[in-house]
Amino acid sequence: MSFTSFGKRGALLAGVMLLSGTALAQTADYDIVIRGGRVLDGAGNPWVNADVAIKDGRIAAVGAIKAKGKREIDARGRYVSPGFIDMMDQSGRVLPVNGAAENKLRQGVTTVLSGEGGTPVDAAEIPAYFSKLETQGIGVNFGTYYATSQAREKVMGDVAGAPTKAQMEAMKKEVAAAMQAGVFGVTSALIYPPSSFQTTADLIELAKVAGQCNGFYATHMRDESAKLVPAIEEAIEIGEKGGVKVEIYHLKNAYAPAWGTGMAKAVATVEAARARGVDVAADMYPYPAGGTGVEITVPNWVWADGVEKGLERLKDPAIRKKLKEQVAAGSMPDWSNLVEASGGWERVVLANSHSDKYAQFHGKNFVEIGKALGIDPADAAWDIVLNAYPKRSMALYFMIDEKDIETALRQPWTSIGSDAGAALKPGEIDDLGLPHPRSYGTFPRVIAEYVKRRQVLTLEDAVRKMTGWPAQRMGLSDRGLVRQGMRADVVVFDYETLDDVASWTNPVDYPKGIDTVIVNGRVALDKGKLEDVRAGAVLRHTCG
Repeated sequence: MSFTSFGKRGALLAGVMLLSGTALAQTADYDIVIRGGRVLDGAGNPWVNADVAIKDGRIAAVGAIKAKGKREIDARGRYVSPGFIDMMDQSGRVLPVNGAAENKLRQGVTTVLSGEGGTPVDAAEIPAYFSKLETQGIGVNFGTYYATSQAREKVMGDVAGAPTKAQMEAMKKEVAAAMQAGVFGVTSALIYPPSSFQTTADLIELAKVAGQCNGFYATHMRDESAKLVPAIEEAIEIGEKGGVKVEIYHLKNAYAPAWGTGMAKAVATVEAARARGVDVAADMYPYPAGGTGVEITVPNWVWADGVEKGLERLKDPAIRKKLKEQVAAGSMPDWSNLVEASGGWERVVLANSHSDKYAQFHGKNFVEIGKALGIDPADAAWDIVLNAYPKRSMALYFMIDEKDIETALRQPWTSIGSDAGAALKPGEIDDLGLPHPRSYGTFPRVIAEYVKRRQVLTLEDAVRKMTGWPAQRMGLSDRGLVRQGMRADVVVFDYETLDDVASWTNPVDYPKGIDTVIVNGRVALDKGKLEDVRAGAVLRHTCG
């Protein structure tokens, strides 16, 4: 056979093969078929062996499926569940810069609800912010709240004081604009100035605006420690009088003196409110330490005239003497003392100083740091705050007992929220600058630690807490379940190998056992490899 004849025959065969491939693609009934997995529907029902077919971004069928998919995924021996929903995300600032959200996807997270600190733009700019996310593309579905403190700062600045009637009306207009733009409600973070300067009455007035849109009041409460129950009662009062649903952020009994008793009282308070018809629930992260800025160890009165004035006060030796006395005395009416809550400076660990000068002390508690520097632990902490500014030095506060975590997890109305953001760069700490394992491990940890190792939850209920329940809670009626017609957000995982991996010493390690993640019908993680498809959608709450 001549080279020319061979070439013609090869071209003919290639054409036949191409036509056959085209015919196969044209005759495939579905975009994706996931074969033979143990399907967890997300509603808490026992798993069933089934195939799952996906077409045009939605789940087209669940059961014994004979028809083929353009893409076939073998899930035999593994579990198939709805994609996980992060109820307390911190990705609002990073997604416009890097929308991949790889550390979220690798946990099986397909939807995030952000906004504890609000949106990264003013209320009037939210439509453009959403459009930018849609145009650039994001790896996960994204919804957000608007912070009451945003409205306050725009109108009043960052100082303490009561708003005038005119100022309150101006704040309400900001909240109304945000709600019309599609946020899910308003938030507060009441341990942090200037949010801490807002009164219950102020928050009720702003919540009423969100209530007109059937929105939420989501709150990092005024106290999660010695006054946990009064703080829950305040949140409930705002919900009742403001006409909004209440979401308690990262529910915890963060108070060493009340370990073993405080969470039971908190649960009873929520249950009593729900019994009389208040729509209140909570999310939580499954770790014994919280993480936030070191500046929270300073009583809030220091910041009453704004950040710049507060920093000057913090430099004053006479004021420091007074502050140390107040830290030793415990919480104040307008300040939650996280040093006391943790059981002392020895349980507060420096996580990120943003400084070469103090980097050697990362992972050390402040008693150790103070001893090494020959100064009081409080002076060490506040020197680090001053040195880091305008960046925010971060610490881990080991203030939560594992038994209290278990008690909270058992409640049917708790969901899961990481309190962590997407990482700007893969394998690095999240956008908050906080090296906490929750950034990379929260969702697999719920199963690995509290289903497999501790047997606190069943697998079905753990998945319900991360899928069907938060979707129902947030009004995402077409997400959170593996059922025909639902949006195709799906995760496939190996129960036996599933492990959160991320630890206090290695907080940016990716989890094991999650190999396939599908977002809106497109494969975002395939056999552990990130497919940068940016299939996420912006989720807008409808005001009407």
